[in-house]
Amino acid sequence: MKKTYINGVGCISAQNTFDTFFLESAELNHDQTVLPLIVPVYKDYISPVAIRRMAKGVKNGIVASSLAMKDANKTSFEAIITGTGMGCIDDSDKFLKAILDNNEEFLTPTSFIQSTHNTVGAQIALGLQCKSYNFTYVNGSVSFESALLDAKLKIDEDEAASILIGGIDEINDYTVSLFKLAGFIKKELENPNDLLNSTTTGVVYSEGATFFVLEDKKQESTYAEILDVEIHNKLEIEEVEVKIKSFLKANAMQISDIDAIVLGYNGDVRTDSYYKSLSNNTFVNTSQVYYKHLSGEYNTSSAFGLWVASKIMKSQQIPQIVKVNSIENTSYKTILLYNQYKGIDHSFILITRC
Repeated sequence: MKKTYINGVGCISAQNTFDTFFLESAELNHDQTVLPLIVPVYKDYISPVAIRRMAKGVKNGIVASSLAMKDANKTSFEAIITGTGMGCIDDSDKFLKAILDNNEEFLTPTSFIQSTHNTVGAQIALGLQCKSYNFTYVNGSVSFESALLDAKLKIDEDEAASILIGGIDEINDYTVSLFKLAGFIKKELENPNDLLNSTTTGVVYSEGATFFVLEDKKQESTYAEILDVEIHNKLEIEEVEVKIKSFLKANAMQISDIDAIVLGYNGDVRTDSYYKSLSNNTFVNTSQVYYKHLSGEYNTSSAFGLWVASKIMKSQQIPQIVKVNSIENTSYKTILLYNQYKGIDHSFILITRC
């Protein structure tokens, strides 16, 4: 089997992650329960004519993928694989609204064409004239991990040497109103973004696009090697430690080999206990990192978590703003990522320094 290296990264998020190295200008939003996206000037990456017809998620995906390609100095790929939970939800809403408003008559197909979940991957492929494998995974909060697993398997089996992979999700006002009504999003409270000390239900929500260039060879730009990816649908709190130990054992490792763990704390008191159990017991002597207070929660926010882990690996430093505890190492060779949402869709990602 061949090795899988992260050779380029690109990220559009609720922080300035496109013209800084690693969260130098990151700021905590203490008031809003839906974090606004910070975006670059789109016309610097996409022609003004094309921008008019593109949904927000498509534009963010194209820019994030462009940043990753520039970082890796790579413009051609043997596969493009994306993951998304909600797809281009804004265009989906526009099309459904048009059906109702026009009594199912005289409908233009534009919004429908642009509402499909594979729109981002397709637009990137059109721009690159890439006619190779192009696949989009829509698996809820493990959509990105599903794409990552597919990419790693293709490289392992020598079916591709270079792959562009990403996680993209967008939101709109109508979706936000429904999520608030359902209790998915926190109510407007003072300091809702204090995730580690949260005593309330719901999450701070957002959107984003994060892309990676994966290759079978190490380059000057290499961040880390992806050792393994594993997904579980349902686990009880006490089962997580057992599964992690089994996951590490399969990679000839144990808990003491992990230099840092990246946890998906999102402030929902009902399910953050999964992370707290690990923080207070299994990994109590390990450097702990969290990130959703910066990125917000969305189906593919774990891609932002991998971006954070990749940057830690390359810089060999953990910014204060993402630290859960005060434990520090002289070097970070192996990092484990663990994420879940609403107590289901558990994922483990293991990366190591090259």
